[in-house]
Order: sequence, then C-alpha cells, then structure tokens
Amino acid sequence: MNTTIRRTGVFCLLLVLALLVRATWVQAYQARALADDKHNRRKTIAQYAQPLGDIIVAGKPVTGSKKTTGGDLAYRRTYTEGALYSAVTGYSSQAFGTTQLEGIYGPVLDGTDDRLKNPLDALTGKQAAPGDVLTTIDRDVQKAAYEALGGYKGAAVAIDPRTGRILAMVSTPSYDPSTISGATDGDAWKKLLNDPDKPLVNRALRQPLAPGSTFKLVVAAAALEDGLYRSVDERTDSPNPYPLPGTSRDLKNENPSAPCENATLRTALQYSCNNVFGKIAVDLGQDKIRAMAEKFGFNTEKLDVPVRAFKSVYPSGMDKAQTALSGIGQFEVTATPVQIAMVSAALANGGELAAPHMVSKVTDADGDTLQEFADGDTERVVSKSTAEQLRSAMVTVVEEGTGSNARIAGAEVGGKTGTAQNGVDNSRTPYAWFTAYAKDRAAGKEVAVAVVVEDSGAARSEVSGNGLAAPVAQKMMKAALAR
Repeated sequence: MNTTIRRTGVFCLLLVLALLVRATWVQAYQARALADDKHNRRKTIAQYAQPLGDIIVAGKPVTGSKKTTGGDLAYRRTYTEGALYSAVTGYSSQAFGTTQLEGIYGPVLDGTDDRLKNPLDALTGKQAAPGDVLTTIDRDVQKAAYEALGGYKGAAVAIDPRTGRILAMVSTPSYDPSTISGATDGDAWKKLLNDPDKPLVNRALRQPLAPGSTFKLVVAAAALEDGLYRSVDERTDSPNPYPLPGTSRDLKNENPSAPCENATLRTALQYSCNNVFGKIAVDLGQDKIRAMAEKFGFNTEKLDVPVRAFKSVYPSGMDKAQTALSGIGQFEVTATPVQIAMVSAALANGGELAAPHMVSKVTDADGDTLQEFADGDTERVVSKSTAEQLRSAMVTVVEEGTGSNARIAGAEVGGKTGTAQNGVDNSRTPYAWFTAYAKDRAAGKEVAVAVVVEDSGAARSEVSGNGLAAPVAQKMMKAALAR
C-alpha cells in the first residue's frame, strides 16, 4: 500500500476515534452540566411546560400557574398575595430565574426532580407530575408582621422556640413576584432593580446590620455562663460613664439619669446601660464573647432555613476599646433578624436552640413525602439556669423598662430593645430593633420574634426600639399565641 494513503487512512481513523471519544464524553459526563446550564433554552421550556407545583402555607397554596398565549413557554407562575409572602416564596421568572424556595425546590416544583419519576418515566424520559413544598409559615402571624411593618423599611421573623418552625418571615418594602414572572416583564424588573429601597432583598435573612443593644443578651449570657456574675441581681463593677481603654473617650448611656453605675444585669438590661456591657465585654475578653455568640449562631457560614442566611458576625482582632463597643452590639458586630430571633428563641426554650426552618416537608404529586424536616432538633447554648435568669430580666424590660410597647395581657412577655448607630459617627438614621419571647402557659403556646426597622421616615429623635419595633413584635406575638 502506498505510504501516503496508509498515513492518510490512519489519520482519518484517529479523527473518527477522537470524534467518538468527544461524543462519549459529552453524553456521559457533560450531559447534566449542559442540561442545567442557564443558557439552555430546553431547560426553561421544560420548567414551564406544565403547571408548576405549589408552595403551601397553612394547607393552602400561595402560588399557582397560568396558561400563556403564544411562545414556547406553556405556563407562567402566579402568586396569591404575592407581596405578603415574597420573602418566603421568592420568585419564579421565565426571564430572570428563580430565588428563595422557588429556586431551592425548582426541580420538585417543575417535575424534573429524579425522585418524582417512576421507572417508566425514567425509561421514556417523560416529565413527571410536579411536587409541592409545605412551609411552616402561619398566615395570621405573617399577616400581622406585614401589616404592622406597613410602610417601614425593615424585617420581622417569628420562630416557635420549641420546634424551630419559622412562623413568619417578612421583608419590607415588598413586591409582587407575579409582576416579573413572565418573559416580557423587563420594565417591572428594571423598576425593582432601580428602587433605592431594594425590595428584592430579603432583609430578614440577607441584610445583616448592627444589632445594637439586642446583642447585650449575648453578653449577659456570657457573663453568667463564665461565672463573672452569678446572678442577674448581683451588682456589677461598672463605672458610669465607662472610660474606653486606651482612649480619651467615655462610653456613655442614652439616658444620663438611668441608675447604671455598678448596676445589676437586670437593671442594666432594663435601662440598656452601655457602661455595664462595655465593661463586661472587656472583662471577659473578646474570645469568650465570640464563643458565646457562635453558640447562638453568629459566624456560621451555612445557616440554611433552607434559604441561606447571610452570616451574622462577631469580629476578631479587636483592641479593648473596640471590644467594649462590640459589647453593646456596635463596632463591626452585625446580625440578621433571623439570628436575633434565634437568641430569644434559645432563651425561651430553656437554653436550647432548635434549628430554625421554614419548610416542614416536600411531597410528590400524590402527597407522598420526598423530604421531611424534623422539629425540635436542638443544641444547648446556655444552661437552664442562665436562660431562666435572662428571661426574668427580659420580663423586667417589658414590665418596667424600655420594652413597654410589647406587653400582652395575660401572657408572659420578655424582650430587649436596641437602637443601633448607623453611619460614620452615627451620621445616619439609627436602626430600631426589638427582640422578645411570649408564653401563654395556660394554652401551652409560645413564640420568639425579632424586628428591625431600618427606616420609618420618622425624625431621628423619634427612633427607638420600643417606639418603632416593639409594636410590630407585639402584634406578631399576639397572633402567634392566638393561633
């Protein structure tokens, strides 16, 4: 055989082999990646080829599907009271993707999840009937939070302390996901993106802010657990004002006439004494405060409820003055509302933190369970004695101190206010915080909440945790105890 012909034949054979190897590689190893690629139009067509499964609140769907006219996307997502539940559902948009529960459980809701397929579906490639997502949200608590926040920029979370079930999750200003669920909703999308109040941001989970004096509960817990003070009624060693170590500045209190000098932890929480908690933070040291904060959930990279919350931060590498400021929830301490609600929930539950979650189960089209989330999966954060003492002090805050707007007749209510500085030298409007728990022992009901108001439009002098955030918390807790 001619040498040239032989070489050409071998070269052609190699080309064929290379083509076979490439085809095998694509089909065997890259098929899933290509199928899941966001630019793959077939994936979007399959996603909206049939009515989507539903997200369920209290036994009723808060989502739906609507037949489209024209185009290759057969159905689009609809929402019932979309603005009320947007912080829970997120959105499912033909043009802009999915978020929140819509995103996490997208394959279940559109019928492409392998767990939904029977053996025949697997052989034929037929798309299975979609499943549903059952949430832990209580409609009455959710509605109470949403209506109470009203026109405020803020967020609210309610948790059942015993089970970890999230009963409410609200972020305001909100939006109706139905307005961006289609393929031609670009104008509505741009309006939301350009809104300076950022309604697409879930402030309850993904907007960590300085927690201010609500963080004093964590510092008080550290002081009791460490043995720095044996009781919330033991007098502390706390000069007023407290000189910040290594500086010429004093840590002062908002109320100069408050009895904060050498105050007990109970009195210090009642009057929100900065000098006491700044001094405690320095006396304990940042490592012990951080260890306690991390038991409550701070510095956790993967807090999934199942939507992932942004990390709440207690910093490291501080000097003593910065450590003192961290003791009052300032400097570089940040927290999300769900994190602060977890603090109150753990104290309400005798020192045990139940893992927070807002999905109870995921089912197939027949209602059979695909995935279930257990209630009451707890970890001990503080001793039962510490939790009892801090609850007692929190009750004093509500009954005799700065949290009077959270009172509920016939219920045990304990709370903590916070007014957190915002901006360089507190140049911007402060954040108003309130966290609390409420128990109706006769009915066996309880709830823990956290509320933050970033901006209410009120004058700076009128911003306070008790004035703005506590009334929201009170309405949520009343709804929870009545459910």
